[in-house]
Amino acid sequence: MIPSPTSHRIDPSNAELEGATGHYSKKLSELVGLYEDGAAFSQVLEQGGDEIVYKVSDVRPDAGHGDLIFGTTFMEPGRIGEEFFMTRGHIHATANRPETYYGESGEGVMLLESPEGETRILEVFPRQMIYVPPFWIHRSVNTGAAPLVMSFCYPSDSGQDYSIIERSGGMASRIVADGSGWKEAPNSSYRPRTAAEIERVYETGDHEQ
Repeated sequence: MIPSPTSHRIDPSNAELEGATGHYSKKLSELVGLYEDGAAFSQVLEQGGDEIVYKVSDVRPDAGHGDLIFGTTFMEPGRIGEEFFMTRGHIHATANRPETYYGESGEGVMLLESPEGETRILEVFPRQMIYVPPFWIHRSVNTGAAPLVMSFCYPSDSGQDYSIIERSGGMASRIVADGSGWKEAPNSSYRPRTAAEIERVYETGDHEQ
């Protein structure tokens, strides 16, 4: 059955997506191991409670090949030690699938990493469109004092692979506070991928459904 055309209003203040059919959120306790400063993580969790760090709403008209998933992300401002609040990050399970992000409100960065470990950082502002090419790992970071709200869109058969980051001890770079702004810092726990691991990433994009 062919999906019907639809229209969906986005509220840039709170990421409310009209007609959203899917929702999920991540509390701080679900992000254990993401931040370098484990002691600061435990302290924030104990003092501030298990608050929601970010939440996602989306619309999935058709799960099959050839359609799109689109939605919104809302991320609270905050830090764990010197490191800003961030999403878990992922690469697409079918890795040759791209994604776009559009800044609705707030400010942040998109931290990107190639399978070989090359890092790119793109700033996110209102009315700024970010293109994430196929085969790039990506993570959103809220570097501002207000919530970061973005809308996104990607092919419906993309899937998400979160474990690629975990297997490498995180992404190659971290985004940390630098006075009134932010800076890129190396991740001391990062383990570069082997040639075999890199090859497996590219193999996931060799087939089409």
